[in-house]
Amino acid sequence: MKFVRTHPARIYAVAVAALALVAHCVPELPSALVLGLVAAVLGTGEAVQRTEDRKTAGAGEDIEGEHQDDDQADAGELTA
Repeated sequence: MKFVRTHPARIYAVAVAALALVAHCVPELPSALVLGLVAAVLGTGEAVQRTEDRKTAGAGEDIEGEHQDDDQADAGELTA
C-alpha cells in the first residue's frame, strides 16, 4: 500500500498503457466498455494529479522551513 501512495503517477501510467494495449489487441471489445474504462482512467488521473500536487506543496513547505532556520542561524552569527 505504501508503494501506491508513493508512486501513483507510475501506476496510473501503467494502467493507461495497459488499457490502450488491450483496446488495440482485442478489437471485439464493446466500445461502450472501452469508453467506460477511459472515463474511469480520466477520473483516476485527477486523483493522481491532486496527490502529486499535495506532495509538491509539502516539499515546498519543508524547503521554506529549512531556509528560514538557515536565515535565523546566519542572523545569529552576524550579531555574535
